[in-house]
Amino acid sequence: MKKPAVLVTSLAAAFAAALLTTPALADDFPSAITVSGEANISAAPDLAQIDAGVANDAKSAKEASDTNNAAMGKVLLALKGAGIPEKDYQTSRLSLQPQYGQNKSTGASPVVGFRASNRVTVKIRDVTKVAAVIDTLVGAGANDIGNISFEVTQASKLLDDAREQAVADARRKAEIYAKATGVTLGAPLSVTEGGQIGMLLKPRMATAPMAAAPVSISPGEETLSVSVAVRWAIKPAQ
Repeated sequence: MKKPAVLVTSLAAAFAAALLTTPALADDFPSAITVSGEANISAAPDLAQIDAGVANDAKSAKEASDTNNAAMGKVLLALKGAGIPEKDYQTSRLSLQPQYGQNKSTGASPVVGFRASNRVTVKIRDVTKVAAVIDTLVGAGANDIGNISFEVTQASKLLDDAREQAVADARRKAEIYAKATGVTLGAPLSVTEGGQIGMLLKPRMATAPMAAAPVSISPGEETLSVSVAVRWAIKPAQ
């Protein structure tokens, strides 16, 4: 009966020695603080885009198409006369559709005419001229002014600035937590960009004015946002 007791004692001693000589499992996973940082930058748009077009009805497809082509030709000439480079406007949609009537006696839907439409997308690189361009389009015969959108063309550079600010914000928060918990902040272990990155374009609607009064347009500002999650190493306070 004494031999098993000796064996158990030996196993316990060996296990205790292994605990003393084997590195702690936690050493393989350095302690860290993970925080998020955010940054927002507001910028005035420097590019506007307008959709405009002409639409007309006629008895025949040829008449509708010819009339529409002539009307759009006047619009394009007006854009050129307003100083808009040809590379900044292009046809975005062209259509010729039959128009149907209703024969009450037979229930049939005969073709009674045709509608032709032509739309052009215009880029305006001086947003202060948006209202003047709309007035020019309407004065030249455009009877369908669609969405107006504004854009910050240097968004990438501004987002890079926001990224630096977001990391700085994360460091500020991490230093607060390190001080509060009595540790020293070390080097960043990982940086992950997340959340809603970039800028949400806000379309503005405009309707062709019926009067000669000038159109009032306010581009406002766009907000560019960046968020990051940073994992910082920590060590005991010195």
